[in-house]
Amino acid sequence: RHISNLIFRRYDSSSAPKSKYPKTVKMIGSARKIFLTFLILKVGKNVGFYLPGVAPRNFDAGEKVEVKVNKLTSVHTQLPMDYYGLPFCKPKGGVQIYAENLGEFLSGDRIENSPYTIYMQHDEPCKVLCQKVFSGIDAVKLRTAIKHQYRHNWIVDNLPAASVIEVSDTLMTSYTQGFLVGTEIDSKFYINNHVRMVVHYYPMYNTESPPARVVGFNVEPFSVKHQFKANARWNESDESNPPLDTCSKESEYESIKSNLPKQEIIPDVPILFTYDILWKESSTPWASRWDIYLDMDNHIPAKVHWFSILNSLLIVVFLSAVIGMILLRNLHRDIMHYNRVPTEEEKAEEREESGWKLVHADVFRSPHTYPMLFCTMIGTGVQLVFCGMATIVFAAIGFLSPANRGSLMIAVLLLYVLFGGMAGYTSAVMYKAFKGKKFQRCTTLTALFYPGICFATFFILDLMSWHYGSTQAVPFLSMVALLMLWFGISAPLVFLGAYIGYKKPAIEYPVETSNIARQVPEQPWFMAPLFTISVGGILPFGAVFVEMFFILSSMWMGQYYYVFGFLFLVFLILLVTCADVSMVFCYFQLCSEDYNWWWRSFLIPGSTAIYIFLYSGLYFSHLESNMLITYILFFGYMGIICLGMFMLCGSIGFLSCLWFTRKIYSSIKVD
Repeated sequence: RHISNLIFRRYDSSSAPKSKYPKTVKMIGSARKIFLTFLILKVGKNVGFYLPGVAPRNFDAGEKVEVKVNKLTSVHTQLPMDYYGLPFCKPKGGVQIYAENLGEFLSGDRIENSPYTIYMQHDEPCKVLCQKVFSGIDAVKLRTAIKHQYRHNWIVDNLPAASVIEVSDTLMTSYTQGFLVGTEIDSKFYINNHVRMVVHYYPMYNTESPPARVVGFNVEPFSVKHQFKANARWNESDESNPPLDTCSKESEYESIKSNLPKQEIIPDVPILFTYDILWKESSTPWASRWDIYLDMDNHIPAKVHWFSILNSLLIVVFLSAVIGMILLRNLHRDIMHYNRVPTEEEKAEEREESGWKLVHADVFRSPHTYPMLFCTMIGTGVQLVFCGMATIVFAAIGFLSPANRGSLMIAVLLLYVLFGGMAGYTSAVMYKAFKGKKFQRCTTLTALFYPGICFATFFILDLMSWHYGSTQAVPFLSMVALLMLWFGISAPLVFLGAYIGYKKPAIEYPVETSNIARQVPEQPWFMAPLFTISVGGILPFGAVFVEMFFILSSMWMGQYYYVFGFLFLVFLILLVTCADVSMVFCYFQLCSEDYNWWWRSFLIPGSTAIYIFLYSGLYFSHLESNMLITYILFFGYMGIICLGMFMLCGSIGFLSCLWFTRKIYSSIKVD
């Protein structure tokens, strides 16, 4: 992220040193601008990505700066609401919904205009916004929202509002989740009807009133029972209303008087909404304004993520040492023993061999249970591996900025769709290796299996969100767009990849498979399928569980996650761990003369997803929810995510075992 900020930060002539070759600098600057303009247009035209530090906006002194409002959110319900679904003040010209991309719709964002008017570098203390009289129904809605701790999410110049909150008599700034609609004290509900907005700006030139850029936005909410002086009344048609007795226009910052009663929500009682505007000059450049949001003001130190990496690396080193011991000692000894020419005494004794060589005629026998489903899941897992890797790489180099809302969701969708060819190719190659005959059915199942489960689950959860009036309910046109991505791009690419895969020659194995299957001897208890599958997922989960906490916090608690460099390392460690675990268990299974390794090599690392799902169940307690819909939404979405993780980890484990078995059996001589 910091590298991308340095690369794409605009050249500021006011702060740049004087050059001896001004014409050369000018030519380089022009070429740079042309290149960046082309890059922005090209990327924006295709997927709407946002490159941090490319498109700042300068505001002249006194120029209007628009305040926008987004959805109301609550971590306790996970049901975002439209801002004007509650009886707040509306803009005089009517509510205007801003254009949104598919990712924003899927995330539940609804960005609209607001009645708040602010002007660059123009302070306005104690400004009256409007007066509202709540009906009984309005009062019930507000009380319910406050009870569930719904929060405002405001935006200025594409920068979300940070909330200034009081904790133990000290003011703290929270850079996630916005600020509360109100508070509940002793079963009474108080609305935050006054906000103090502090906007930080970065001046571009050292002049009296230079153009400036917005680099920070803080909001401190208050609940105040306002009163006009001399018992005056509100006049909506007259903008010059009488002064307030509870709010001073003389003070630059502390406009609200201390020890004032709070504004309780009572039907048919007029309530005044007011706000302060304070502008503060900042030394933070525009390209770095998101840093404090992403770092959450150093709330989570980087050493926590380094601890996660170190923890994962220790697991990988341990497994790699085990693999090395097997390869260098046991396998080398076995191969030397199997390939050694027997002496006359050994021939006379006709000593029976033991170990993994005995199953050479059965080790590559195709699985007899659900081979088509097996190929489908392997293909989908490979597709998810490429999709996950590409998404993390794009995010790590700065192409998926949180400033462009919905970009991460769009990237995941598009990359998953575009890698559909990998799923079709992999499933076709494996199905051909299994000597399957129903090629069309296998390809169709690959194109429909995981996307069908995801879409069906999403559609059911979307109907529930629609029933509750949540903005999380996706509009009909967005649903049609998802179907077009599925059947218009993903499915054809799956069939194209399968066509190429079926044209390739079948996988050649180093040994021949006998016509009669060998009987598998009775296995010890520690090699039972249930035990090995249960144990196999512990180590891969241990490599990622620390980072999983931050990912879940980003998904369900509204926090920003932007340490994609750490995530890239953790993802690589996860893949290596799944491969190591699968190969170790496969070796011990073959040594026990059990050649049914196909499904088990997939299920052992795939069980990591079961532990992730159980861990998410423990994390659910952080939401402190008692609504059934929240349980359904949380575990419904986590279910389809963990199903994807199951196939992702399982496919890596199986492909590693396939390489491992082909390698060791190609090293021995078979009569």
